[in-house]
Amino acid sequence: MNHAIKSKRTVFEGHAFDVEELIVSLPDGRIRNYDLVNHKDSVTIIPIDEDGKFWLVEQYRMGSECSLLELPAGVIDENESPESCAAREVREEIGMAAGQLLLIGSVYLAPGYSNEINHIFLAKDLSPDSLQQDDDEFLTIQKYSEQELTALIRNGDLVDSKSLAALYLYQLIF
Repeated sequence: MNHAIKSKRTVFEGHAFDVEELIVSLPDGRIRNYDLVNHKDSVTIIPIDEDGKFWLVEQYRMGSECSLLELPAGVIDENESPESCAAREVREEIGMAAGQLLLIGSVYLAPGYSNEINHIFLAKDLSPDSLQQDDDEFLTIQKYSEQELTALIRNGDLVDSKSLAALYLYQLIF
């Protein structure tokens, strides 16, 4: 099934993302316009301490208009590798350095309208080593056992899709 992009035009440039209008040739020959959110790739980190506790953050999210519980995450800076970003973000968001970072998978966050890929890392051998949080981040750090996380998911208290995908991959692999 082939879709051919005939043209792209940036219609919005923002701080976090741009929006492009695509003209696409569909497999049946029709031509259609699509809006694509052009977003930098990102990382999600699953930090687990020596006691087996998973470190999460709670923060207010504009899209949900409420605070969400989620794994530490962030956007990859220009010329930064996903692994370097994960190492930086875990220090910024929970104040811990990871002695071991392991890439366990990558997922598209919303491929129907965005090109952002999220790289998921397991972070172990944690030690205190904080970096300054971004000036627009107000995070509360929380720690949970695997059983407590399962209960949060079952009760609908953890609804962040990147965190759910990351924890599902973790469960499948480990």
